[in-house]
Amino acid sequence: MLGFFKNRDAQDAASPGWTARLRAGLKRTREQLSGRLAGVFGAHAAVDEALYEELEAVLLTSDVGVAATAHLLDALRQRARKQKLTQPAELKEALQEALLALLCPLAQPLDVSSHRPFIIMLVGVNGAGKTTSIGKLAHYYQRQGRSVLLAAGDTFRAAAREQLEAWGARNHVTVVAQSGGDPAAVIFDAVNAAKARGVDVVLADTAGRLTTQLHLMEELKKVKRVIAKAQPEAPHEVLLVLDANIGQNALAQVKAFDDALGITGLILTKLDGTAKGGVVAAIARERPVPLRFVGVGEGIDDLRPFDAREFVQALFD
Repeated sequence: MLGFFKNRDAQDAASPGWTARLRAGLKRTREQLSGRLAGVFGAHAAVDEALYEELEAVLLTSDVGVAATAHLLDALRQRARKQKLTQPAELKEALQEALLALLCPLAQPLDVSSHRPFIIMLVGVNGAGKTTSIGKLAHYYQRQGRSVLLAAGDTFRAAAREQLEAWGARNHVTVVAQSGGDPAAVIFDAVNAAKARGVDVVLADTAGRLTTQLHLMEELKKVKRVIAKAQPEAPHEVLLVLDANIGQNALAQVKAFDDALGITGLILTKLDGTAKGGVVAAIARERPVPLRFVGVGEGIDDLRPFDAREFVQALFD
């Protein structure tokens, strides 16, 4: 495990700037969306209903979602009428601006300075990338000069504790863990340890939960209640980690976890491995929970705060 991290460190040191990495990471989504849009705009001589129908098809197949697609097309129609747009190419800029307006409310950077320790509880289904995201978040906050403590609250998945401890070793941060046991008790101990040591940020891992496993979702509610007993008003942030590869299923997960736990933010991972990045628009329209971070690679620096303008620019040629 640690040998793998050494190889990754070498790659991170040579990695390009974040904007370039974001654009590279969104390549498949951009090819799906922007590439097909170019074909649509090039095939029509005028802005007409046939053009709008083809635009609708492109947006839907890019996982933008029914509600967000309808919203964007309505915005395009209004702008076309108001500005008397007649050339299809003129709609491209209009679409970018409409998409930006839709996504901007999601761009709310997470401020961890309001409490000490600031306790972040991370949830999501198995395989979404929770533990890896915790390791990257630890690095991110350390670079801001903040002290970090990790809580190995995923006591069910084989090797989850070992994986988190490897990230702790890589980032030189303490990991509070137990071999098996109650996840709520582990996190309770971690919060008290952070208070005693004056730690700035606690990142609490939890076991993966399918939204259909109601008895397991109850366990997450218990963890949240126990954190509040250790620290009033905590957790200060409940982050849902989503795998971008699942497309519209991500929206269903947002709704389910939000209804159960009151999600305060999202992390969208693995954008570099999918053409389904358009799901961000679906989330913005139907359940606009702040998108705190996006991930576009395996490097330790490949998880950064979501910037709506940067994101939209990376989606278009």
